[in-house]
Amino acid sequence: MKTSDQPAIAVLKDIGYITAGILICGFALKSFLVPNSFFDGGVTGISLLISELYHINIAYVIIPANIPFIIMGIFQVNGRFAWKTLAAIIGVGICLQFIPYPQDITHDKLLVCIFGGVFMGTGIGLAIRGGCALDGIEVLALFTLKRSSFTISEIILGINVLIFSVAAFKLGLPTALYSVMTYYAASHTINFVIEGLEEYTGFTIISGKSEEIKEKLVLEMGRGITIYKGERGYLKESFDVHHPVDIIFTVVTRLEVRRLRNLVYSVDPNAFMFTSTIKEAAGGVLKKRARH
Repeated sequence: MKTSDQPAIAVLKDIGYITAGILICGFALKSFLVPNSFFDGGVTGISLLISELYHINIAYVIIPANIPFIIMGIFQVNGRFAWKTLAAIIGVGICLQFIPYPQDITHDKLLVCIFGGVFMGTGIGLAIRGGCALDGIEVLALFTLKRSSFTISEIILGINVLIFSVAAFKLGLPTALYSVMTYYAASHTINFVIEGLEEYTGFTIISGKSEEIKEKLVLEMGRGITIYKGERGYLKESFDVHHPVDIIFTVVTRLEVRRLRNLVYSVDPNAFMFTSTIKEAAGGVLKKRARH
């Protein structure tokens, strides 16, 4: 493949992700959340709340509700992100207005909050993979982060607590609680869609049989490894006794975690291992995966 073709293919992939995200978000809103007066978190939740309280079509609310955060995104991220986000939000509004999504799929509250959240999270996650956002809450969090001591998660949590508190006061506590479940399902689905099955886990292994473990990791699993020089020993009953040891670090996908653990324990049942979550990894001999 020519190098000049790669940017065009990347653009097409982004468009595909964003289009799929828009359609799925529209489906989640119009087929699950809106007919049952359920809410999500973030700006989408604010839009749903306004639509329910003042009986305004959600298609007319969701676009203007996101405009301030899109403008903020120009300064917090970049202009390209903001324009893509604007186009995606308008796309959601068009879908909600003109696409005849089915509205009588189910009125079971548990099914609505679970599947509404899953579809909503899938749509938002695909849009993020395409390089934009379908909810301005992340941009607001970035803006507030630079002006306060709170983390992004704390900021988003605080905003959502406010949204669900208003929903509980205006529409009743059961509706607010079900909406919290919807948001929980959506947020976990977003993480899964963005990271996928290829989410990475870092493994640190300390063993007296490190040479055998290194050989199996590289030759049997095909993993790259990094070695730290350390010492083992220093036990309470023999504090002065210690030995040099190679501390092994490697990165695997979540599908390989069990295989690696079994491989290490087959060599040394007393090996000490601990894992760490890897949010971003590239290069080396990692399995290739798309990053958007």
